[in-house]
Amino acid sequence: MAPRDRSDPGFRYSVAPAGPPPRITIVEVSRSSRSSARPGFVVHVPAGYDYESTGHLSQSESATVTDAIKLVLFDMDNVLCNYDRGQRVACLAELAGSTSELVHKAIWDSGFELLGDSGALDAPDYLRGFGERMGYPLSLDEWVEARRRSMQPDHAMLEIARRLRKTVDIAVLTNNTTLVADHIDTLLPDLRPLFGSRIYTSAQFKTAKPDPRCYRRCLAELDVMPQTVLFVDDLPANVAGAREAGLFAHHHTSVEAFRQALSAHGLLQGE
Repeated sequence: MAPRDRSDPGFRYSVAPAGPPPRITIVEVSRSSRSSARPGFVVHVPAGYDYESTGHLSQSESATVTDAIKLVLFDMDNVLCNYDRGQRVACLAELAGSTSELVHKAIWDSGFELLGDSGALDAPDYLRGFGERMGYPLSLDEWVEARRRSMQPDHAMLEIARRLRKTVDIAVLTNNTTLVADHIDTLLPDLRPLFGSRIYTSAQFKTAKPDPRCYRRCLAELDVMPQTVLFVDDLPANVAGAREAGLFAHHHTSVEAFRQALSAHGLLQGE
């Protein structure tokens, strides 16, 4: 088979396992493949092969070679901040003279919150419906304050974002009503200096993660291609949705694991 352009995402190449020096060959990959054929190329090399002296990768049985990551897209809750829904619910229950169990059932268990996240309700209708379901005329200031009390910045992750923005673009995509973006300077003032206007809620895209359309619409707004984006989220379903949309994605479990994932993509190496 004739050699193909390595920039073509429809092809995979590998290093022959034997015979010094290893040779790179390109093997056609079905363009209809979904989860197994990511945009880019899979390189198989002998473990320990010295990349610096030979031009081949080292210290790995395999590595993924792709278009360079140009954007790291962050989830917000439990990624850039620690979010305690229980504390938020308790605050709302106290305002309404109710119980946390009843408030949680009225807003989250009922599916009402998803209507706000997916943009099915605009901000005024969402706030009004929120109060009605609680049985209390909740004001915007009270909604914001209950949300604010439930969020604590994750300074280690914010520091990583600060370092990343020196070499790549960064942005936020969170499953939330547009009220969160509108009031982010009150809710989590650490974000604006890092992300500027690139703080997006799912509601503005009229859908929510893990729907692949949510990621694609966000990336269209950012004018970037999915194969140049690394997404990080604490929920496995959202990670899977991002991958279905063509993004690289990392399931966030710890700061150290995230650093390792960034390094695997050639980011923050040597710092």
